[in-house]
Amino acid sequence: MKTSVIGYPRIGKDRELKFASEKYFKGEISEKELNETAAAIRAGNLKAQKDAGINFISSNNFSFYDNVLDTAVLFNIIPARYTELGLPALDTYFAMARGYQGDKGNVKALAMKKWFNTNYHYLVPEIDDSIDVKLTGTKPVDEYKEAAAQGVNTKVSVTGPFTFLKLLRYTGSKTIADYAPVFAAEYIKLINTVADAGAEWIEFDEPYLVHDLSTEDIKIFKDIYNTILGSKGSVKVLLQTYFGDIRDIYHEVTALPFDGIGLDFIEGKKTLELVKTNGFPEGKLLFAGVVNGKNIWKNNYAKTLGIIDEIKAAAGADNIVVNTSCSLLHVPYTLASETKLTDDYKKHFAFAEEKLPELKEIASLAVNADASVLEANRKLHESRANVFDAKVQERVKNIKDSDYTRLPAFAEREKIQKERFNLPLFPTTTIGSFPQTADVRKNRQDFRKGNISEEEYVNFNKNKIAECIKLQEEIGLDVLVHGEFERNDMVEYFGEHLEGYLFTEKAWVQSYGTRCVKPPFIWGDVSRKEPITVKWSAFAKSCTDKEVKGMLTGPVTILNWSFPREDISIKESTLQIALAIRDEVLDLEANGINIIQIDEAALREKLPLRKSDWYSEYLDWAIPAFRLVASGVKPETQIHTHMCYSEFTDIIPAIDAMDADVITFEASRSDLLILDSLKENNFKTEVGPGVYDIHSPRVPSVDEIITALTKMRTKIDDSKLWVNPDCGLKTRGNEETVKSLKNLVEAAKKLR
Repeated sequence: MKTSVIGYPRIGKDRELKFASEKYFKGEISEKELNETAAAIRAGNLKAQKDAGINFISSNNFSFYDNVLDTAVLFNIIPARYTELGLPALDTYFAMARGYQGDKGNVKALAMKKWFNTNYHYLVPEIDDSIDVKLTGTKPVDEYKEAAAQGVNTKVSVTGPFTFLKLLRYTGSKTIADYAPVFAAEYIKLINTVADAGAEWIEFDEPYLVHDLSTEDIKIFKDIYNTILGSKGSVKVLLQTYFGDIRDIYHEVTALPFDGIGLDFIEGKKTLELVKTNGFPEGKLLFAGVVNGKNIWKNNYAKTLGIIDEIKAAAGADNIVVNTSCSLLHVPYTLASETKLTDDYKKHFAFAEEKLPELKEIASLAVNADASVLEANRKLHESRANVFDAKVQERVKNIKDSDYTRLPAFAEREKIQKERFNLPLFPTTTIGSFPQTADVRKNRQDFRKGNISEEEYVNFNKNKIAECIKLQEEIGLDVLVHGEFERNDMVEYFGEHLEGYLFTEKAWVQSYGTRCVKPPFIWGDVSRKEPITVKWSAFAKSCTDKEVKGMLTGPVTILNWSFPREDISIKESTLQIALAIRDEVLDLEANGINIIQIDEAALREKLPLRKSDWYSEYLDWAIPAFRLVASGVKPETQIHTHMCYSEFTDIIPAIDAMDADVITFEASRSDLLILDSLKENNFKTEVGPGVYDIHSPRVPSVDEIITALTKMRTKIDDSKLWVNPDCGLKTRGNEETVKSLKNLVEAAKKLR
C-alpha cells in the first residue's frame, strides 16, 4: 500500500524563511540570497519525505507568502495598482501581500482571510474585467524540475480552478460563470507544461468542495473538469479534497475521469459513509486521508486500521493510498527540535516529520498486521498521566443556564456606561499590543534563560508600560492599553498560566507570510493557577487618569489557537478555559479595571464549513462560552471583544448574541464589506471596524482614515462608532505606529 503527503511546512525548521524574508524587506540581503534560503528549505523538505519512503511527494507547495497568491500570479491575476508601481516581479508579489509605501507609490495589500477552518491566512486575489487571464508563471514547472534534479519525481500541487474561482474577489461586471471556461483553458496549458517537463501526476487541490454546494456550483465544477480532463493527455490528475466531506458532489466527482481522488476521513464526517454506500470506481486511486494533518497527537493505529478495513471492503484493497488528511503546513516541523519536553510527553506526539513514518507503518500494517506494534501503540494511548482534574470537571458540571446571561440587558447597560465613562464622540483606542521591539524581546528571553532576576524583568516591563501610557496620552487616545510587553503570544502567554497546558521551544507554525505562531498543547483539564494579567493592568491604571483596558484572550480563541485534546470534546475544553478566564475578568474588575477586552479573534476558526452544522455543532456552545466569561461583571463594567481576518458577515447575529458592549473588527483590507451586514442585521453592539491595516508597514493618511470613517457613518450610528486600528500593533515598528495613531486621532477629532 502506497503513501502520500498533501503538503509540507515551508518556513524552515528554525524559521529560516521568515528571517530571510524580513532581511530582504529591509534591504539587508539580495533576491538571490532569499532564493537560496528558499531552495535549501525545499531541498530539506524533499529529503525528509524521500528518506521516509513516501511514494507521492508534492512539489509547488512551497510559497514565499501564500499559495493562493502564487496561483493568482501564475495566471496574471495582478490588479493594475500593483503593476503600475513598476517593481520587479518578486517585489510586486510582496506588494500584493504586504502593501507598498515608497518612492514608487502607495498601495494597500490584498485582503487576507482565514484558510477554511484553520489558523492559516490566505490572500484574497482580486479580478476585474480588464485583467487578461493567462498562464504567465513557471513556478510549478521550476519546482518540479528542481525536485527531479534531486532525485524526487513529485506530483505537482496546484490550487484547483474551482476553489480558486470561489475564493476570488470579483470587482468588475464579470462573474465566476464568465471566467470558468477561461480558467479551464489556462489550466490545460498548465497541464501541458508540467507534462512536457516530465511530470507523471498533477494534483488539483479543491477544498472548496467540502462546503454546501449549489446546483450552479456543481455545474461550474463539472464544466471546468470535463474540459480539463478531456485534454489532459498522459498526465494523471489527482483531485485532492480536505477539511471535510464532499457529500454534495460525490457522485459527480467519482464519475469524472480523475486518476486519483483524495478524501478526508478525519474531518469528513460522512466520507466513510459515502464510500461504503456508493462504492468507489475501479481504476482510480483513493488517497485516503487517515493521518491527521492538523493535530500533533500520535496516530491511534487500531482506529485508523479499522477505517482502512472498511474502505478496503467498499473500495477494494489495491487502489488505496494512505494519505494525510490535509497539508502538514498546519503542524510544526519536528519533535527533534524539542529538548525540554521529557520523553514521557514527547512519545505521545507526532509533528510533520514524525507523521511520515506513521504513514509508512500504517500502510504496512494494513497489509500485514504486526501484533507487537499494535499492542505498543495501544499501550501508548492508554498511558497518559496528569490528565484529569475532578475539581475542574465538577465545576463545568455545575454551570447553570443563568451563568450564560449578563444582566441588565444591553440597552440599559449602554446607558449606564455612557454616563460613567463620558467618552467623546468617535472614541479612539487600540486593539491591545504595542510594538514588540528588540529590547522587549530580549528582556523576556533573558528572564526565561535566568540571565536577569524577576525584579529586573518586572521593572523593565513597568518602565515600558509607563512609557506606553505616556505616549498614548501624548497622542491623544481616549481609552488606553498597557502594551502587553510581558506577552510572547496572545494564546501561549495565557496557556503558560493555566494548568493542563504544555509548551514547546520550536514548534512553530505559519499563520501568514512571515508571521509564525507556537500553539501550546492542551494536555489535560484546564484551570487558572493564579491571577495572570492583574498586576500589569493595575500598574498601567496607576499611571493615568484615563481608562485602561484589561486585555484578555477569550476561551474559544485560546482553544482554537491551541492543539486540542482528542480524548474529550472541544466544547468541554472550551468551557474549562472559559471558567478560568471568568476568574481573571472578575479579578480585573475588583482591581479597578473598568473596561475589559476579551479577544475572540479566532471565533470563526472551527465554525463548520457547512451552514447546516453551524449552530448544532459550534455556535450553540461557542457563543455561550464567551457569555460565561463576561456574565459576572457589574453593569457599569464595559466588555469589549475583537475579531480579525475571517468572514464574519454571515454570522453577525451570532456575534451580536455574544452580548459584548463593544466589538472591534478587522475591516480595512476587505474594504469595509462587513458594514452592510451590520446594518442589515440591526447590530446593537457598539462597533469599531478597523480604519487601517496594521499588517502592512505603510502609514495611513488622515484623509484616508476620514474616508473610511465617513463610509462607516453611513452604516453605523455615530453614537456607536469607535475608531481603532484593525488589530494589535506588536509586529509594527515604533515610528510607523506613532505616525499612524497620530493620524487616527487627528481624523477622529476632525470628524467631531
